[in-house]
Amino acid sequence: MPGSAVISGSGLYTPPESVSNEELVASFNAWVDHFNAEHREEITAGSLEPKTHSSAEFIEKASGIKSRYVINKAGILDPLRMVPDIAERPNDEPSVMCEIACRAAAEAMAQANISAAEIDAVIVAASNMQRAYPAMAIEVQAALGATGFAFDMNVACSSATFGIQQASDAVRSGSASRVLVVNPEICTGHLNFRDRDSHFIFGDVATAIVVESSETADASRGWDILDSRMQTLFSNNIRNNFGFLNRADESGVGEVDKLFVQEGRKVFKEVCPAVAEQISSQIAELGIAPDDLARIWLHQANQNMNDLIARKVFGRDPSPAESPTILDEYANTSSAGSIIAFHKHSDDLDPGDLAVLCSFGAGYSIGSIVLRRR
Repeated sequence: MPGSAVISGSGLYTPPESVSNEELVASFNAWVDHFNAEHREEITAGSLEPKTHSSAEFIEKASGIKSRYVINKAGILDPLRMVPDIAERPNDEPSVMCEIACRAAAEAMAQANISAAEIDAVIVAASNMQRAYPAMAIEVQAALGATGFAFDMNVACSSATFGIQQASDAVRSGSASRVLVVNPEICTGHLNFRDRDSHFIFGDVATAIVVESSETADASRGWDILDSRMQTLFSNNIRNNFGFLNRADESGVGEVDKLFVQEGRKVFKEVCPAVAEQISSQIAELGIAPDDLARIWLHQANQNMNDLIARKVFGRDPSPAESPTILDEYANTSSAGSIIAFHKHSDDLDPGDLAVLCSFGAGYSIGSIVLRRR
């Protein structure tokens, strides 16, 4: 097994504000009542379907989510706005994505016991970049005082694991000695808070991972990267069509497909078996039996999906410790979800323990990384 790249540190930035299901539902239902009153004549005439209320119970049953952290709470909960209120910053100030990325990075570097000057590559891997260019990664690199090169990448919810593979490849090839992978995810910016089927899904957060050579990493801590596997399968079942060409056809401006949309049932049916098969075949090729895994950190999108995938991988119902959940507190944080689970639920494992870090999402995209505790 190859093992020259090591995850030596991880970091997490959690926004100070949180929104409970009950708060979110109260805002949504107030908007529903306003919409139905405003369109009473069309609804009565049968030319328009009335909007229906949501409930905290529906949200938790459908997803396992109980709350989510957000960059801005007031704007989301205002029934007349229902969009986070994030002020635009001048170009000579750090952008909001750069700011939260640096906060997560600081913890990851402290855990790895390195300074920013020792980082020679930065990858910002996230679902939705704040701007097209200059790359967010270059801004983060400059803000931290890192050297070398930096670039952005987007593979939706799999961005973090794909980024870790890129970092591992860079370390193994010698093009970088220490790579910082950061995942600033302001998911509430692309969420349609007026869609009953999805208004509860996402939260905001930032995570970070340091990947470095086993020759420089502390031999008594961290995780050897034993293997990584990436897979993409094109699908329209999770999509966001917003982009700079949106302005080229005015008829599409403001349409619902310019925010997050998905066919949830199709995603569940198609993604779960593909993820389970990828992990199972990967560990089998490495000579690892399912019961040899101490833990799997799965993408935190939906509790029902994670339960099914974990059950297929282990061949039984896993314990909460074997497949930890942070979804109930953080909601879906796109690429950051599996990294949060790793960050918060890895210190208790022993040297030699084997585990899998896996993310999956739009694309479809699936990334799985087999790790061994040092």
